[in-house]
Amino acid sequence: MNDARKEKAIAMVERFMLASMEGDRAVTDELMSPDIEVTFVGGQKLRKPEDIKAVNSRRYRKVSKSIERYDVAFEDDETVVYSIGTLFGTWLDGESFEGDRYVDRFTIRGEKITRMDVWNDSAERLLERSGNTRQRGN
Repeated sequence: MNDARKEKAIAMVERFMLASMEGDRAVTDELMSPDIEVTFVGGQKLRKPEDIKAVNSRRYRKVSKSIERYDVAFEDDETVVYSIGTLFGTWLDGESFEGDRYVDRFTIRGEKITRMDVWNDSAERLLERSGNTRQRGN
């Protein structure tokens, strides 16, 4: 049972991520719960994929994901899928980048994505590029 549930959840997340990167609102709207909770990098609360696109447009000219793997966990009637990999693309100033680590956490209940949490290294990389590095602890 869990193998089928796992594969179904991964397929849903893959479909959502591809549609998001391609800007396919019909698919993302189909897969998201109408009351989805999205917490984006820096704790920003968003409500829909175009909000993510708006935030990204203030950081990147173009950004894509190289997905390394999916991890799946089951929590009662929810399935949690972690998409783990790296970002690559072009900063606003035209400089290319690659290797920014990311983790996206999707919570699925029934046939809908009900929650999405997004973390990545881009903020840290932007700070380093601007000369505003901070001392990292041991």
